[in-house]
Amino acid sequence: MTTDTGAPARTAAFRAIDEAAHRARPISLAELNERSALLARFDRSYLVPTATFLRVIGQLTRPSHHGEPFRALAIDDRRAFHYHSVYYDTPGLRSFHDHRQGRRLRFKIRERLYADSGERQFEIKLKGGRGDTVKHRSPLTGTDTPLDTAPQAFLADTLHRAYEIAPPPLLGPSLTTDYLRSTFVADGRRITCDAGLVCVDLRGGRTVRCDGGLVLVETKSAEHLTEADRLLHAHRVRPAVFTKYCGALAVLRPSLPANRWRRAARRAFTAEGTTEGPGCHRTSL
Repeated sequence: MTTDTGAPARTAAFRAIDEAAHRARPISLAELNERSALLARFDRSYLVPTATFLRVIGQLTRPSHHGEPFRALAIDDRRAFHYHSVYYDTPGLRSFHDHRQGRRLRFKIRERLYADSGERQFEIKLKGGRGDTVKHRSPLTGTDTPLDTAPQAFLADTLHRAYEIAPPPLLGPSLTTDYLRSTFVADGRRITCDAGLVCVDLRGGRTVRCDGGLVLVETKSAEHLTEADRLLHAHRVRPAVFTKYCGALAVLRPSLPANRWRRAARRAFTAEGTTEGPGCHRTSL
């Protein structure tokens, strides 16, 4: 559970995603799940300045846009939603290192709380045979945690079916993330836009906060390259080698071998005291 230091700040990035979402036509959660569930998909990450983000999303959501315009997820008139995730890893950070080494049989384990509704999900993200991301989910109820018997049985069954491997014998909470998200959807395509990302190292007791002018954008689709990707490329925004879990650990634990993420992580998480634009601040809890 995070403290007040883990609350996402309502910054320029937050205002940008909220503004863009309110300008777009709405889509309900039920219709989103029907048209674009994408539990198996290709993900691409981008670190996008707010001005560029507003131009790109504006083009994708315009009614006159060629093809179907993207619509914004709306629940009870809300267009931006608070996500809280707890990532689980072994004492030796097997999940982190498997991703660092690009191992074929790799996975991430997390609990996700949709704070506005109270829904909780146990999620296992696997790497598919085509290099795509495959997500498996099981609801958590009451005081259940991912370390309880039923979620651990779900983990064991998922890893056995997908990879024919046993689950790690020892898991514990490693990192939390908090952020605000707006989601844009068209048939078979989804764009998630995150602002105010805060990551807390649960083992080292340090926090990194990104509260500036960058929107963390992920395009998700069954295709390798989508219209949104091409439009971002046209605005000179290239994919970033960045994930919240691995990128945050690369900054929070500088001794880790994490060269593949360090460049993007340093851009996303600017060290305290720098003057190069809106930054992130590392503080002790």
